[in-house]
Amino acid sequence: PPQIRGSRSKALPDRALVNCQYSMATFSTGERRRRPHGDRQAGELALHLKQTFEAAILTELYPRSQIDIYVQILQADGGNYCACVNAATLAVMDAGIPMRDYVCASSAGLAEDTPLADLSSPEEAAGGPQLVLALLPASGQIALLQLSARLHQERLEAVLDAAGEACRALHAVLDGVVRERLREVTVLLGD
Repeated sequence: PPQIRGSRSKALPDRALVNCQYSMATFSTGERRRRPHGDRQAGELALHLKQTFEAAILTELYPRSQIDIYVQILQADGGNYCACVNAATLAVMDAGIPMRDYVCASSAGLAEDTPLADLSSPEEAAGGPQLVLALLPASGQIALLQLSARLHQERLEAVLDAAGEACRALHAVLDGVVRERLREVTVLLGD
């Protein structure tokens, strides 16, 4: 039998395939070096996004389908992956694709011994250990957890708590935005 080429060959018989692309605009950072379209870090972040959203989207409702999530950073000021997850969550919901839960993401790190959530670019550049957490807040399920350097268990707990708290606060904000959007749409449709 002839082989199917292209995207149909990757289709899964029992669920949707989640396809993610991540890129940064060349003007998004202060540094002016050219970034190739498919650099290693972009590929890694695209894979993280794919894994995160495979944990949240009800892919089994869409067999032999593909869900594409494309994100582009226009201004990089730290927490790029987290901003992408939070924006993509709203985009997927707005597209009407059912999810198990919101996916909320936050970074966290340490300044001296104080845990900080939602690190800025200078805080990331300081070189301390950084943690990235993508959380499904209702169940408490972790979709992605990444640690950039070794961290003692006692400190890890404090940093993880800071990231988790930021995710839960973000969940409240995202939920408010989604509910307001739903009210607007309902009024427009006249229901």
